[in-house]
Amino acid sequence: MSASPVFSSAAMSRHFIFSPPTSPRLTAEMVAKITAKKATKKTAEILAEVAASLKLAAVVPASCLEMRPAPEMVSSGIPQLDLLTGGLARGCLTEICGTASSGRTSVLLFALARATQRGEVCALVDSSDAFDPASAAAAGMVMSRLLWVRCGEKCPSHKHSSAALRANSRAGGATGWKTLEAQRWESQLGQMLKVTDLLLQSNGFGMIALDLGDVPAPSARRIPLASWFRFRRAIEHTPTALLVLEQQPIAGSCSSALVKVSGGRPQVAGNSPMHSELLDQFEITAELLCSRLGPKPVQSTASFNSRAAWAG
Repeated sequence: MSASPVFSSAAMSRHFIFSPPTSPRLTAEMVAKITAKKATKKTAEILAEVAASLKLAAVVPASCLEMRPAPEMVSSGIPQLDLLTGGLARGCLTEICGTASSGRTSVLLFALARATQRGEVCALVDSSDAFDPASAAAAGMVMSRLLWVRCGEKCPSHKHSSAALRANSRAGGATGWKTLEAQRWESQLGQMLKVTDLLLQSNGFGMIALDLGDVPAPSARRIPLASWFRFRRAIEHTPTALLVLEQQPIAGSCSSALVKVSGGRPQVAGNSPMHSELLDQFEITAELLCSRLGPKPVQSTASFNSRAAWAG
């Protein structure tokens, strides 16, 4: 077997020299262009998939959506309040909040009276059975066009309420009373939600009012926000105006307008008997806290008077 000598550059003390091919250096501008090109291609692929889908074929881009027309406004029966809010919006939810003796019931009566005088059929869901027909008639309400729904009928949890109170009085009666009160309000609010759903589905009322003025704020806040969203969607394209009376705001972003009312100094009749005072009227201040119906008004407060029924 023979061997042949192998000669190389390394064997002759010479170094190998590699010269890799030169490649252009990527700048930040070039990287940005490549990234934008890939994003555009990916967007085009997604849009093609969306267009090919039958379920998403009716999707309209946001840039092609039409502007929603402004809702129709109707009078609340109080000129000062109409100047402040523009009136009550049809197809929207309006909140009137305030403490006891703040004038919220007066706003309710004037609004329902004005609606019935226009010939509309209205509905009042009275969650605490506090509606006074005599005061409504004195405010000018056409009672034949009003559906009065009284909540608070006896429920099964109240059958043995006296026995439960006696049992709880031995081991802390205050706690037992609060528990029964919470159960009572929960039952009445459940009735209110069911009745309101039925009324909104009927789509035959010009105004639907929910009176939650006497419901404790903790109980009213337990109403799910999904219920308010459902109410708003139910009347969105209808001529119904939904009016909610409460102690504190509870509908959140579902309401189109939020008005807070507060009572001022009452005025006494001048011909009151000796050693007695007869209420003649008191001043109500309304403050517009939130409005999603258009530009904000020049002034955010308005004042008006509410006269007693016997003051004529």
